[in-house]
Amino acid sequence: MFTGLVEEKGVVTALEDLGDSVRITVRGPLVTSDAGHGDSIAVNGCCLTVIDPTEDTFSADVMRESLVRTGLGDLVPGDEVNLERAMAAGARMGGHIVQGHVDGTATVIDRTPSEHWEVVRFSLPEDLSRYLVDKGSITVDGTSLTVVEAADDWFSVSLIPTTLADTVLGNRQPGDRVNLEVDVIAKYVERLLEKGAHS
Repeated sequence: MFTGLVEEKGVVTALEDLGDSVRITVRGPLVTSDAGHGDSIAVNGCCLTVIDPTEDTFSADVMRESLVRTGLGDLVPGDEVNLERAMAAGARMGGHIVQGHVDGTATVIDRTPSEHWEVVRFSLPEDLSRYLVDKGSITVDGTSLTVVEAADDWFSVSLIPTTLADTVLGNRQPGDRVNLEVDVIAKYVERLLEKGAHS
């Protein structure tokens, strides 16, 4: 489990085509400082399993389906990515419950800067719109954010200076694709209501 609090921006150093998958190598000195083989690290919100960790890099195998269904398929060497280690037992829950399971992708529609923050609007896949509410939680490229406004086909968030500086969202431009994970609690509530209606 993750919290959506990005620990550092890493850099993709290599992508190796393995036919039905791709091995991605990422430089991230902080998240690799205690990483072991088999540990979980979220890369732009996608939970990946660490292989071959070194002092400042780790590799992970990404299935072809994941490449198609997430923004990981857009990455090239040199790209920055958001990194977060799996939450340690007893640690503070600073963001919200994040599984690292991408529900879909969106694109940046526009950005509106102001003096102290920036409002960013994203497209919203139709099948995910029912999970978003104003002031609810959403994970965008692994970053836990509060929804400012939720419409049927778009939503907006406000990015504070820290988020703009410390995550890849500071550089996302209109047309760029991002990973989305909706609040898992909303999905559980929906499922329980469906089961209750049929029992």
